[in-house]
Amino acid sequence: MTGAELLDHCLAKPGAWRDEPWDGDTVVKVGPKIFAFLGSGDGVGVKCGRNRDEADEWLHRFPDDASPSRYIGRYGWNVLRLGGAIPDDELLEAVDASYDAVVAALPRKDRPAAP
Repeated sequence: MTGAELLDHCLAKPGAWRDEPWDGDTVVKVGPKIFAFLGSGDGVGVKCGRNRDEADEWLHRFPDDASPSRYIGRYGWNVLRLGGAIPDDELLEAVDASYDAVVAALPRKDRPAAP
C-alpha cells in the first residue's frame, strides 16, 4: 500500500478532510480532530487504543513496524509503517478504528451525518 492509497482511504470516510497544520505534514481530520497523521507517507499515525496499554499490542505484534507516536503516544497513538510486516488490510482496519474512536469522542454537532 502506498501513502497515496492510504490517503484516498482516509478521505473516503464521511466528513473526512485533508489538512496541513504543520509545513509538510499531511493529516486527515473529521470535524476539527485528526484521526490520521500521514506525514511523509511512509507510515500512518493512528489511535490504536484508549490508552498506552491497549496500543502496545501493536508494538508486540509488529516490533519493527509499529512505534508510539511522538508526544501523543501515551494517549494510545502509534505510528504504523507502510510496506513492512503489517498487512494492508490491518493498516486499513487501524485507520477505520482510529476514525471511529475520534468520531465517537466528537460532540454531536461535529459528527458527520451517517451515510
